[in-house]
Amino acid sequence: MWERFGFYGMRALLVLYLTQHFIFSDRVGSGMYGAYMSLVYLTPFIGGLLADRYLGSKRAVKFGALVMSAGYLMLCFGGETATPFATYDGTRHEVTIAKTAAGTDGQFVVDAGQRLQIKGREDGAVDLIAPDGTAVRTLPKGGFASDAERSPLYVGVMMLALSLIVIGNGFFKPNISTMVGSLYDKTDNRRDAGFTIFYMGINLGSLASQILCPFLAVAFGWWAGFGLAAAGMLVAWALIQFDGGKLDGYGEAPASSTARDRSRLIYLASFAAVVIPWLLFSNTLNAPAPVAGEGIGGYLLALPILGKALFVTFVIGLPAILVWSYKAGSKAEFQMMVAAMVLIVFNVTFWTLFEQAGSSLTLFADRNTNLSVFGLFSISAGQTQFFNALFIVLLAPLFSAMWIALAKRGLEPGIPVKFGIALVGVGAGFLFLVWGTSFAGPDFKVGLWWLAGLYLIHSMAELCISPVGLSMITKLSIARIVGMMMGVWFLSISVAQYVGGIVAQFASVETVGGEVTNLSVSLSTYAGVFQTIGIASALIGGVLLLVSPLLKRWMHGVK
Repeated sequence: MWERFGFYGMRALLVLYLTQHFIFSDRVGSGMYGAYMSLVYLTPFIGGLLADRYLGSKRAVKFGALVMSAGYLMLCFGGETATPFATYDGTRHEVTIAKTAAGTDGQFVVDAGQRLQIKGREDGAVDLIAPDGTAVRTLPKGGFASDAERSPLYVGVMMLALSLIVIGNGFFKPNISTMVGSLYDKTDNRRDAGFTIFYMGINLGSLASQILCPFLAVAFGWWAGFGLAAAGMLVAWALIQFDGGKLDGYGEAPASSTARDRSRLIYLASFAAVVIPWLLFSNTLNAPAPVAGEGIGGYLLALPILGKALFVTFVIGLPAILVWSYKAGSKAEFQMMVAAMVLIVFNVTFWTLFEQAGSSLTLFADRNTNLSVFGLFSISAGQTQFFNALFIVLLAPLFSAMWIALAKRGLEPGIPVKFGIALVGVGAGFLFLVWGTSFAGPDFKVGLWWLAGLYLIHSMAELCISPVGLSMITKLSIARIVGMMMGVWFLSISVAQYVGGIVAQFASVETVGGEVTNLSVSLSTYAGVFQTIGIASALIGGVLLLVSPLLKRWMHGVK
């Protein structure tokens, strides 16, 4: 619970921290978020192997908790907010944030002794508006550029912090589940109940952190939000370190004479390996924007190193495994592997869109959502992510009961159908929010409950796909390569996280000083992108539902 408390609390803040404190553009902020989330799902494969062979899950979990808490703590030291500036006519102008005549925040430059408000236009041009409301100048699209002056030291500290979290997560994430499993014999009837409590704890930790960490960040500063995440992680470590002997004999190191000798080497190598995600983050941060008109080939070539590596591995790896399966397995085994690979590809699509929660949907909440709760109080943009955890906690028991009831009547849908329903659902959630944008007020903001409705629909979709993934892979895979297929499964989620960052980049809005200069433009941009991905997801889900009878036949009775 406490590990998820730290992870989701930090996740609720990350894209806002990047775009509002360091004042990176939406494109850079979403790219960094996608790269971070992608690496978070890559490293557990390595951490699991090291724990199985050398450390044992208990030591791996404790080491991961300490490293992650160090990363969260390091995020508390972000320095001063970056200083925004704008460049046009070859001259750099300092940007200030101040109240407009309407009482809202606005961005201003001083030009020829005049204080002018910056106002973006739908065609990409920028108006510089005098205090009397007249446009003194109109700069054509491409004639106005905004950026910020940042401390290279604190940017480096931020990337080091993210790198530590990535490494620590690799040790913690896979091995805490292993520890829970080791508490019960495989025949113990309490095993399922134990995992139910475990997953409920995960969601309760997520729910609490996504309320508290953003609240502290707004009330006291970014350091307070990240500091609470670090404290939660330290609590997770302390609960295992000072367990009073309750975990003795569980998750211990393998019975090998060399296991103890290699632990220190593994710890040192892990700290040395921090340089790898740091370099990947640096490369992502400095990657140039794709050049318009160069097509998909030009876009792929412009991807950062991490993006290229994930794309090549996924595109080559999946067909290669299928070719091997065709040669090495029986007809039934090959068909089951094909079914698994097809569902893995659809799984990428689902999580790509679902994970907009931490990027484009959070920015939408910040810019184009009225965050008032019945007019009584307002929540922050980061806190809107708590809706998903809340709905999971409330709906998980109901969905579990529903699947059991349907199964007793022989009506429970198969795995492909559940995947298809989930994809249609995630698309429906976006389309619901797009519908809500048509009711936006004169301030170009939609009511909070439209966003809550999206999260309700997405949570129901998640409950169709999330519980069956790993179990499906172990059942459909050829026995000799189950471990490899588990790696492919985590790779698919990693790819989804990265592609999710790319999708969020398409929803990027031009900002100055971390703020949008025209809320009408941002609302139409978000609505356009959300409509596109909503329709695409629903259609893809429909295709999966159409081919589900064939996939079910190829699964040869696997449920």
